[in-house]
Amino acid sequence: MGILKYAILGMLYRNDMTGYELKKAFESTLFEFWPARHSQIYPELKHLYGQGMIDYSIEISGTVLEKKKYHMTEEGKTEFLKWEKSIHPGKAVTKDEFRLQLFFSDALEKKEKLLLLEEQLQFHRQYLDDLHEKMKRFDSVPPSDSARLSDYMVIRGAVYREEAACQWISECRSILEQQDEN
Repeated sequence: MGILKYAILGMLYRNDMTGYELKKAFESTLFEFWPARHSQIYPELKHLYGQGMIDYSIEISGTVLEKKKYHMTEEGKTEFLKWEKSIHPGKAVTKDEFRLQLFFSDALEKKEKLLLLEEQLQFHRQYLDDLHEKMKRFDSVPPSDSARLSDYMVIRGAVYREEAACQWISECRSILEQQDEN
């Protein structure tokens, strides 16, 4: 089983949630480093339930709509905390389509290479702007016993990553532009 299991358990460690609320959390909070689709989340919930790591209660919304509200069992909590406390050596990013394109960009004309770099630079700048907006949720560094501190640290890391990506792509563009000057 993959790491998605621990992402779901971690969210349920913080709060009991419906499948829909979990999907929204993956779209708004975990998207930065661990995206998951609806088609991945619900089968994993079923699997975790089958393993006895989560359970649910039925809530009635309105007059007839039933929702499953998931919560972590003691077994799930034990498994999650065991994983959370374990040491995982960092892994390099294994797939990056843009870097693959850049690697083979000798097949392109110079103007096409510049366009490729410019499009990526614009993408990363926009993403960086979005991250700066997310950072506005924090007027200061949250306390160490708050789940908000974890969110803060992850978003700060994403800001640094995107700043570095913008700097790197800008440098690649400058190198390419200087080729005619030499």
